[in-house]
Amino acid sequence: MSTDWVHREHVIAAARSLYDRGLTHGRTGNISVRHGKQILVTPTGACLGTVRPGDLSVVDGDGNHLAGPPPSKEAFFHATVLRQRPSANAVVHTHSTYSAAVSCLDGLDPHDAIPPLTAYFAMRIGRLPLLPYHPPGDPGITEPLARAATDHPALLLANHGPVVAGTNLDTALDTLEELEHTAELYLLLRGRSTRPLTDRQRDALHSPPARRDTP
Repeated sequence: MSTDWVHREHVIAAARSLYDRGLTHGRTGNISVRHGKQILVTPTGACLGTVRPGDLSVVDGDGNHLAGPPPSKEAFFHATVLRQRPSANAVVHTHSTYSAAVSCLDGLDPHDAIPPLTAYFAMRIGRLPLLPYHPPGDPGITEPLARAATDHPALLLANHGPVVAGTNLDTALDTLEELEHTAELYLLLRGRSTRPLTDRQRDALHSPPARRDTP
């Protein structure tokens, strides 16, 4: 089996998982995987519950269509994120309910849209930038997306949904699921007094543990 087909099947398995667990609906959401100098991406108008390996589009590193059916109109921002994050090889974008709901709230911190309610959110997402609203497929989002993606694996598009990058597709899916879970917690706790992690606690999660010399 060719490596191209292995990548295609991995994308389809991820698409089915997102759809079956209700993290996408209808014909929303898109997935991409870097394959050499090219990017496999789900096609425009695809339902992640029914798309097949042979349906995937191929674009170059700038998002230009190379082969297969027309790519998602948001393929360009998959390419943008992958250019800005050389260590990433996969990007997942959904309109998952709780993350999308948070993206519609007023008064969010654009540099840190969801507080670090749990250690796992702090470890996997860190700080979550909220990008200004742009219509779906609007190339005007490219510049703010590129700036934010350089330092952040997960982004939230205002009135839209999350964009998550990972070293591989499994990592991207895990990060997306952690973001969606924390968005649900955030909405459940809204209006209540909460105790997010402090900056010191959050930073400590990214520091090596202190060495203990044995006597």
